[in-house]
Amino acid sequence: MPSRTRRTLFSLAVFFVACGLLGSVINKKVDAQSEADESNLRDSLRSFTSVYEVVEQNYAEPIEGDKPGKVVYDGAIPGMLRVLDPHSNFYDPKAYAKMREDQHGRYYGVGMLIQPQNSKIVVVTPFEGTPSFKAGIRPGDVIASIDGKITDNMSSEDVANLLKGPKGTHVQVTMVREGAAKPLVFDLIRDEIPHNSIDLKYEVRPGIGYIHITNFQETTGRELNDSLDNFGDLKGLILDLRGNPGGLLSEAVSVSDKFLHKGQVIVSQRGRAFPEQVYRASHGNSGREYPVVVLVNRGTASAAEIVSGALQDHDRALIVGETTFGKGLVQTVYQLSENTGLALTTYHYYTPSGRLIQRNYNGVSLYDYYYNHDGTPQQQDNSNREVKLTDSGRTVYGGGGITPDVKIDTPKSTHLQDVLLEHYSFFNFAKHYLANRTVEKNFVVDDTVLTEFKQFLTGQQITYSAQDLTAVTDWVKANIKAEIFTSQFGQLEGLRVRADWDPMVNKAIGFLPQAQALEENARKVVTQKASIRSSVN
Repeated sequence: MPSRTRRTLFSLAVFFVACGLLGSVINKKVDAQSEADESNLRDSLRSFTSVYEVVEQNYAEPIEGDKPGKVVYDGAIPGMLRVLDPHSNFYDPKAYAKMREDQHGRYYGVGMLIQPQNSKIVVVTPFEGTPSFKAGIRPGDVIASIDGKITDNMSSEDVANLLKGPKGTHVQVTMVREGAAKPLVFDLIRDEIPHNSIDLKYEVRPGIGYIHITNFQETTGRELNDSLDNFGDLKGLILDLRGNPGGLLSEAVSVSDKFLHKGQVIVSQRGRAFPEQVYRASHGNSGREYPVVVLVNRGTASAAEIVSGALQDHDRALIVGETTFGKGLVQTVYQLSENTGLALTTYHYYTPSGRLIQRNYNGVSLYDYYYNHDGTPQQQDNSNREVKLTDSGRTVYGGGGITPDVKIDTPKSTHLQDVLLEHYSFFNFAKHYLANRTVEKNFVVDDTVLTEFKQFLTGQQITYSAQDLTAVTDWVKANIKAEIFTSQFGQLEGLRVRADWDPMVNKAIGFLPQAQALEENARKVVTQKASIRSSVN
């Protein structure tokens, strides 16, 4: 057997052995059934070894380079896990390192978001306060070379890896900028780059806070606490969880804790190999009482659904938007050999009312599960879903995500909107517009700016009708201003422009009185129930 084949089979054997060892740690009871299971595992491993040897020896092309690893890492192991559920997953060394970096919320580099455009790597935005931002790198700058290495046809990942490195080390980056007579050379010193999970927090109206949480990582609870402290005396809060894919359970608990009363249940998790765990608010909201509206959509998942479900079940917030994704499976990440990882579903989580949010995935393709979930009969028909009650007795449903209290669909994009985004029209126009001028914060997108934008589209050979453009004029103006402000003043100002314009955010503000009434009514009902129990005793 060739040495490469032996190494590949050894990797798979280590994976199966590691899973077996994990099982022995979780459940130490050994009986005849477990011995039979181990025997079946050994037989299955021998069968796989035989299959792989036949493939390795007889496949039409030599299995060389990184193909042996791909057969195992991208084929055999993920295929096995997909039989279990859509969320159990295997991480090869590169993916495992990226996952851990995302969970930590920091890395070492120069601090810029990049993307490919026409075989070039372009700066989307430098993160504020980072080496790239302080050096004057702008959105739209094209990365021509890094330490003398030409970046043409490199992937974003390859370029990002060249920019990352130990704290305090130098990296020389050459940029091509529209309007500049020659390439610009920047000598950057790498530093720790925080990657916050809260990318925008500000008073969207006087006394009304707005917080957008992008994911749940190790810093999320602390970030939220700092954000609330900086607001001072709030009259209301919009908590935006749209598009939030989830993350760490502990941080979902920490976020929920900031809004509930001490001792209230946040979430419980139950698994075959573990005792049930119940998480409660350990600190509570410290007497902060103000209405909360939580914005959700079909991309709100997992840990974000834990927060939404907890606040809904305790009538602490009004949930507004679309039915959420429906991920009620909890994965435990085990580090295996060679810096690989196994994310294995070990629990189901339940909201305080006892709802299991997980959407049915039996007989559903992986593609449909992730991308067509909003059209399933389960999502459309509440009659087949389990019914639970909130603290005040309102009806809520389990299975298939968190159903909002107020349903608002995300507006569907027009063909012109799709075309403009696909061609990075606003991003490229901002780069063009600011090539030889600057703007102040009182800048508005008037008819003169719109005329220049139309001319720019014509120069880019993007066709449109006057009627199509008129139908989305407000959206076009908001995106032009957002990109220009991002380039001129930084990413936060661009995000704020978008939030100020966002129709769903503005609708959420209008629902704050309803959220206030919801919480007040729940408080009365809970007090009445407590009084009745006290009189009975």
